[in-house]
Amino acid sequence: MTISPDTKNWTWVTERACPECGFDASAITLDDVPGLLRDAVALWPAILERDDVATRPDPHTWSALEYGAHVRDVIDVFTERFARTLDEDDPLLENWDQDATAAASRYDEQDPRAVSAQLVTSGEALATTLAAIPQSQAGRTCLRSDGSRFTVDSLARYFIHDVVHHLWDVSRPLP
Repeated sequence: MTISPDTKNWTWVTERACPECGFDASAITLDDVPGLLRDAVALWPAILERDDVATRPDPHTWSALEYGAHVRDVIDVFTERFARTLDEDDPLLENWDQDATAAASRYDEQDPRAVSAQLVTSGEALATTLAAIPQSQAGRTCLRSDGSRFTVDSLARYFIHDVVHHLWDVSRPLP
């Protein structure tokens, strides 16, 4: 079963609430993100222990295992993006093809316990990093490969929406 690639430009989530998951990244700041990230990653171990963790709810939706592996990798990609934005002047952030990564890394065949441990460890490390960013650095900028400009603050809000949204994906009742 092949998942259709997500081709939406999600950058608008920094400006208004997401109509799907309800998260409003425009209502938070960089200072809120570490706690939100810690809260979110704390929920994943129970999700990844479910008996149906590797079962796709339908042919067009990832399993909880695939979402968990994706969130783990999102955390890793953004860890690097934050490091570059803080260390370099206005870096150009390369495109990350999440769908190609899911296929190449065989998300559907990964060990849920390993994914859980990696996700929690990476999430806690990034939360610690984000909590240590001084307010004077929140305005540092980066440029995404599609031309979208972010500050450290808006990148953090964009990032945390992704993490929260995928918790909603694996928690919502399906039709």
